[in-house]
Amino acid sequence: MISVILCGGSGSRLWPLSRERLPKQFITFSDQHTLLQKTAIGNRKYSDDFILVCNAEHYWLAQSQLQEIHLQPKKYILEAIPKNTAAAVCLAILSVDPEEVVLITPSDHYIDYSDDYQRAVSQAHTYACANEIAIFGIAPKSPETGYGYIEVDSHHHFKRFHEKPNIHVAKEYLRQGNFYWNSGMICAKAGVLLNAMQIHAPEILEMTAHAYQRASMSDASSSICKISMADMEKIPSISIDYALLEKMSNLRVVAGNFSWSDVGSFDALFTQLSKDDEGNALAARHFVSIDAKNNLIIGNKRLISAIDVENLAIVDTPDALLISKLGSTQKVRAVVDELKSLKTTLHQTHLEESRPWGSFTVLESHETFKVKRIVVTPGKRLSLQKHQFRSEHWVVVQGKALVTVGNEEKLLHPNHSIFIPLGEIHRIENPGDEDLILIEVQYGSYTGEDDIIRLQDDFARIDQPALTSPLA
Repeated sequence: MISVILCGGSGSRLWPLSRERLPKQFITFSDQHTLLQKTAIGNRKYSDDFILVCNAEHYWLAQSQLQEIHLQPKKYILEAIPKNTAAAVCLAILSVDPEEVVLITPSDHYIDYSDDYQRAVSQAHTYACANEIAIFGIAPKSPETGYGYIEVDSHHHFKRFHEKPNIHVAKEYLRQGNFYWNSGMICAKAGVLLNAMQIHAPEILEMTAHAYQRASMSDASSSICKISMADMEKIPSISIDYALLEKMSNLRVVAGNFSWSDVGSFDALFTQLSKDDEGNALAARHFVSIDAKNNLIIGNKRLISAIDVENLAIVDTPDALLISKLGSTQKVRAVVDELKSLKTTLHQTHLEESRPWGSFTVLESHETFKVKRIVVTPGKRLSLQKHQFRSEHWVVVQGKALVTVGNEEKLLHPNHSIFIPLGEIHRIENPGDEDLILIEVQYGSYTGEDDIIRLQDDFARIDQPALTSPLA
């Protein structure tokens, strides 16, 4: 069986912890593994191999996290832009033998990979081998309004899907007992899914097949399949539920009794985390409580103290603080929408961002200049690149830097500096055995991260077209 992991989340529902460039599947909440890593580890013993479908911008992040758990997927399918789950599923099943059973799972759900999960996967695999499509329904523990539901009949056969209900309808579903949370997990033969798409969603299948056939394969590894921006833009953005599953009447529903959550809000995250003696769920390094009870506290740098407050979500990051009543955290999306309308980058990035070569932290940012702390790990180098709207000045504060500027190379040591004129081709490499740390000062009419034209890159990153004018 091939495990297909869908890894295209946008990072809007757990803001400010998650952002567009760091969606929740790449975040560690309460232990050493991210949700993506947990998904891969949990399904490893059932799977002969893995296929990962993700946004091209997240490829190196996904790759590095899977390398940490010693997993090399059979194929990475990289989408230039996300087009929902129907396109992602089609691209994945087009890449395997039609007789291969695929287990399709989201990468950003919290699952207890227990014996109950093993039994559910085994049952789904049996259905798939019999040329049926199995979907996973989770036995509801409470009347949740944030999940879609699957209704079954008295013989436990699939009946229909239901949209997210209001609280009164959710309570009625729970009372009736023949409704399950829709987990978004599917198990079937690739060819069975392709045939079903041909019947119920031929346009989507045709466009994704065209895109897949035209996809360029990486020179470095045939395991990387890049779907172009032009081809992705032609594919409708629709979920696999709407495109296919809700049009079918012969689905097999596997009843899952394992613990599951789509972690679609801070309320959902609160239920998954362990609690202290006062009922506080903590994912923070430093917390002082004075009669604070039943709160969600998240932060990793500053001390958070709470006095006489209850049922709050307090989420602290270096550039944004969220305070919400528990029970209202679904409204975080409205905050993200407001940030987009204000044309900030707070919904997109953190001040500190990981890169395949290391990381950078924005120390100061203004309209015409930006100051960063850049860390390059030993043996790594940035892309060979240039900028349209900014010049840069680098000062080395730790380690050694092999710097390319135009046709020249220079080796810099601590307290050495170099200037990169606007438009000049440049690169920085760490040839040493310790982290290279430098301070970068950018100056120009625009200092956004998308003002990078990559000429060479070690990490198969796909660029957007060159900017035609500074973006605000």
